[in-house]
Amino acid sequence: MNILIIEDNKILNNNICKYLEINDIKSKQLFDWNNILYELSLNNFDAIILDLWLPKKTWFEICNDIRESWNTIPIIILTARNTIKDKIDGLNIWADDYLTKPFDYEELLARLNSLIRRNDSIKTKKIQIENIEIDSNINKVIKDWVKIKLSKLEFNLLFYLLKNKWRIISKEKLLEKVWWEYNNFFLSRTVDVYIWYLRKKLWKNLILTERWIWYIIK
Repeated sequence: MNILIIEDNKILNNNICKYLEINDIKSKQLFDWNNILYELSLNNFDAIILDLWLPKKTWFEICNDIRESWNTIPIIILTARNTIKDKIDGLNIWADDYLTKPFDYEELLARLNSLIRRNDSIKTKKIQIENIEIDSNINKVIKDWVKIKLSKLEFNLLFYLLKNKWRIISKEKLLEKVWWEYNNFFLSRTVDVYIWYLRKKLWKNLILTERWIWYIIK
C-alpha cells in the first residue's frame, strides 16, 4: 500500500507517516498543494489523505485538479471543522471519506483499508443498462454516445444501484454503502437529493421510488 499525505501541519503529517510505517505502509509526504499533481503522475498511490485547509489554494480546487486525471483514487479529507454541512461539502467535491481532527490513528487506518478494498472491488468493471454505459475503472458514464459528468458521490450511488439491479434498496443501506453513515436524518434527506440529480442527468424513470424509502433500478 502506498499513501500520499498532504497536510501542512508538519507534526501531524510526520505522525501519520510514522503510524503508517509501523503498519508496513509506504507514504509520501507533502506539506502544501504545489507538487500534488507531479507526485500523482510519478507514483501509483492507493489513496490520498488530504488536509481540508491548505494555504493559498482551496480544497475545492485541489480535489477538482486531482479528479481531472485521477478519477478513482480514494481521498480522505482531514479537517478540524466537524459540522454536518462541512462534511457534506467535503463529500460533494469528490472526496470519499471525512475524518475530523483530532482523530484516532487506528480509525484512519481502518478507513483507508476499507476505501482501498472498495476501490479495488469496482476496478475494470463495466455495466450497461438501456442507452447508458458506466465504466467504474475511469468513473465514466456514457448516455447515447455522450459523456455525462457525475460527481464522485453521484457516480458511486449510480454504480451501487446498478450493481444491485432489480433489488429493492433501502435508504439506510445506501447510507451505509455509499455515504458510510447510519441513521442520520440530514444525510437521509441528502439521498433523496442525489437520486433527483441522477434522474435529471440520466432519465426520469431510471430509479423507481417507494415512499422515498426504497429505491430500485429495473
